[in-house]
Amino acid sequence: MASTTSTKRMMEEATCSICLSLMTNPVSINCGHSYCQLCIMDFFKNPSQKQLRQKMLWCPQCRAPFHLDSVRPNKQLGSLIEALKEMDHEMSCEEHGEQLHLFCEDEGLLICWRCERAPQHKGHTTALVEEVCQGYKEKLQKAVTNLRQLEDRCMEQKLFTAIQITKWKEKIQIQRQKIQSDFKSLQRFLHEEEKCYLWRLEKEEEQTLSRLRDHETSLGLKSDELNSHILELEEKCQGSAQKLLQNVNDTLSRSGAVKLETSEPVSLELHTMCNVSELYFDVKKMLRSHQVNVTLDPDTAHHELILSEDRRQVTRGYLQQNQDISARRFSALPCVLGCEGFTLGRCYFEVDVGEGTGWDLGVCMENVQRGTGMKQEPQFGFWTLRLCKKNGYVALTSPPTSLHLHEQPLVVGVFLDCEAGVVSFYNGTTGCHIFTFPKASFSDILRPYFQVYHYSPLFLPPLED
Repeated sequence: MASTTSTKRMMEEATCSICLSLMTNPVSINCGHSYCQLCIMDFFKNPSQKQLRQKMLWCPQCRAPFHLDSVRPNKQLGSLIEALKEMDHEMSCEEHGEQLHLFCEDEGLLICWRCERAPQHKGHTTALVEEVCQGYKEKLQKAVTNLRQLEDRCMEQKLFTAIQITKWKEKIQIQRQKIQSDFKSLQRFLHEEEKCYLWRLEKEEEQTLSRLRDHETSLGLKSDELNSHILELEEKCQGSAQKLLQNVNDTLSRSGAVKLETSEPVSLELHTMCNVSELYFDVKKMLRSHQVNVTLDPDTAHHELILSEDRRQVTRGYLQQNQDISARRFSALPCVLGCEGFTLGRCYFEVDVGEGTGWDLGVCMENVQRGTGMKQEPQFGFWTLRLCKKNGYVALTSPPTSLHLHEQPLVVGVFLDCEAGVVSFYNGTTGCHIFTFPKASFSDILRPYFQVYHYSPLFLPPLED
């Protein structure tokens, strides 16, 4: 019986060097090398014209030339390959050379009849291969089924992990954009605050310098007056006795009447102070430090607006009867003003807009047009923000400015600096800056302004304790 090494060597010799499998229908060429018939024909499937004319090809292994006509079947090699295949099906014991017809269940090994009698398998449970093959085949198939189930679960987990990776990246990107947006909003806010504080400092500088320069001018005039009296007295002292004594009492009287008035000292203490780290570490906290209480003015409400008893909520409904006719009441659009008016300092109020689909809010001058021809633009006394289904968020500048917000504000904060001429809007929940109108000059009292849409009530939260 051939040894395993010999069998392996014969298998190598019978392997086609093109397909690397045992040859099928082996053929030989002039140089002595053999190949599968289909492999050698496919290898030279597209020969050149010269090769076709000469019927000359080259061996894939040694590059020796051969004619197509010389290709011939190798029957002996074919028989050897068939024998090898049979040997592969009937494995032999390496130690005894006998066929492995038995299976030792204790060791899990194929053995021959001589191995069964050997001391190392004494007392072991053995059976014919044919008898146990089906049982182990079923076990292997069951193991395959279990592994396929595990593979399916693995693929599901892999798919789930891929989805998690995608979701995580999206979440990170959203958070990255939010952080960038928040810092940009903070930068814009700080820039506006910087301009406001510098403007106030400039005003304080101008006022104090004006007082100091007035005082300087007054002292200059007084200095000239004193010099005039000094020259007159020195001239008399240097003249004759008659000139010295002429009108001497009048001269002394006029000189004695000259007084240096003690003016009120001008304070050089700065009032425009700003500790940036304390003021702006928390934007919402800073804004709410200027928060004012706002309620709705029923005398200005359009006839379709319904105000709550505490005047903090307004809803658009149907035409209200028995309302006074007043020039203060809005007649063209469903609007209402806040009761409070602002003329000095900084003011901040919040409006709970909820998930409403439309609203206008901000501030306006006390004397704005309230009937036909009303235009919500800064040049007509309105500084307002709008949400509508058609255009989304819009600042009502001239022309309007479209706003692209990363998240829907449920509470909108309105910040007003009367002296600096600034009107800004914020997301009251996050403190993010929404929009700031160009610097303006307010010539009248400013009032909170609201325009109410259907199914979008507005609510004014009370001040937090």
